Amino acid sequence: MPVLPLIETYADELTAVRRDIHAHPELGFEEERTSSIVAEMLTSWGIEVHRGIGKTGVVGVLQGKGGGTRSIGLRADMDALAMDELTNLPYASQNPGRFHGCGHDAHTTMLLGAARYLAETRDFDGRVVFIFQPAEEGRGGAKAMIADGLFEKFPCDEIYGMHNDPMADENTFAIKPGVEMAGASIFEITINGVGSHAAHPHQSHDPVMVATQLVQALQSVVSRNVRPTDPAVLSVTQIHAGSAFNVVPDKATIAGTIRCFSEEVRDMMHARVEDICAGLARSFDVEIDAKVTPLFSVLKNDEALSHAYVDAARDILGEDRVTVSDKLITGSEDFSDMLAVVPGAYCRIGHKGGVPLHNSGFIVDDDMLPVGASVMARIVEKRLPL
Repeated sequence: MPVLPLIETYADELTAVRRDIHAHPELGFEEERTSSIVAEMLTSWGIEVHRGIGKTGVVGVLQGKGGGTRSIGLRADMDALAMDELTNLPYASQNPGRFHGCGHDAHTTMLLGAARYLAETRDFDGRVVFIFQPAEEGRGGAKAMIADGLFEKFPCDEIYGMHNDPMADENTFAIKPGVEMAGASIFEITINGVGSHAAHPHQSHDPVMVATQLVQALQSVVSRNVRPTDPAVLSVTQIHAGSAFNVVPDKATIAGTIRCFSEEVRDMMHARVEDICAGLARSFDVEIDAKVTPLFSVLKNDEALSHAYVDAARDILGEDRVTVSDKLITGSEDFSDMLAVVPGAYCRIGHKGGVPLHNSGFIVDDDMLPVGASVMARIVEKRLPL
């Protein structure tokens, strides 16, 4: 297997740690158990530990053999998704409605593996900052850590992260220099009409009819307002209204997401959603409350550091398993907020699976754990050479 030999010696321990975290998933800003495991392990390896950065975040600091002052950040996320697990694994989630369906348990474990290796070898000249972030899944964990002074207290010259990819070939590395992942917003729209008996719809201002019109109209934002050369997505994912077959309700709600790759397009799409709602409110004599909230920034990898990450990955995986991609990803990632402050890069590590992320049947391949740990450790050795 393409891994650093020392990391290979504790691959089984990494699997045990990952499966334990997997069995006890915690939502964003609730990662008390997970952060305690992380802090205890870092401390046992002689790494300086700081807790409570971004509420449940953990930061470890390690000095290398040399006296250098340059510093590299390595980041992993710790939170789970609010969904049920349907894998039937022996170590499946013991917390109903909580599931590591995005593989953050693997990300945490890979960074722990890199931390252990670097603590044992210290074959680098400078400092490593291990960042274990809470609340990546839309709850603003990166921003919370930054607001708590992450980079003032633990300055980093550059920073690196990674994500598992069950849809790629196993033991592969992929990265796109420059803009790679979409920024994301959510919209929540409430239509306040007038209800009535369903036999007398003329007495109502029907919010259900308005909702159906609104769903159709929102589809015009991308198709008729965004330039065809600017990738963007608007998806309506929720419609809620009524509770009886013979009652026109007085309220309906719609929710969904917006994805795009520039602030200009984002601002325009936000404005169009609000304008469409205002227009339909006037047309149907109802009140429409539209809340459009940005969640994730566009993720942009530093060009030079992306290629440095590629060089490190080639040392571990070989030339033919490392890809410099030109494909944009419409998924989002709040590591983008850290990259907006400190230059760095974000990659994907492929593993066996075939079930996509955020699916109740998603399974992480534990064989990837020493692979990701090795790539993270190697970027430190390459960027902070003795």
